[in-house]
Amino acid sequence: MTARKTATPPRWLKPMNRVLMALQRVGLGMKDLPVLTLPGRRSGQPRRTPLSVLEMDGQRYLLEGFPGADWARNARAAGTGTLSIGKRHERVRLVELDATAALPVLRAWPVRMRDGAKIMADAGVVAAVTPEAFEAVAGACGVFRIEPE
Repeated sequence: MTARKTATPPRWLKPMNRVLMALQRVGLGMKDLPVLTLPGRRSGQPRRTPLSVLEMDGQRYLLEGFPGADWARNARAAGTGTLSIGKRHERVRLVELDATAALPVLRAWPVRMRDGAKIMADAGVVAAVTPEAFEAVAGACGVFRIEPE
């Protein structure tokens, strides 16, 4: 199965993201759910999205949980942004991996990031919360390596 281009995030996700970002602004952000700020690809205005970061083999990665996600499109256009955890802000460069290089990250995602993986499965992006199902979306859901700028 490949990622469905029509899969959409659950309706509760955007309101939940707003709550998480409000907590982040007052310094109560969670370590495993930092906020990525990128310039909008059309407006140039800052766009904030809480995202799960996978740490693996000394590197950090982001997964485009829904094909065509705005944050990923903005990341491709801008290439750089800010990753915030509480009141700590880090300028980062986002490097999209090709499908082959993304495979180890995709296989690790459902094992290490179960909650986010379940959201993707419930929305129909992946067939199941398994390494094989996530491997099948290589090239459809972008994987970005986070590098210090």
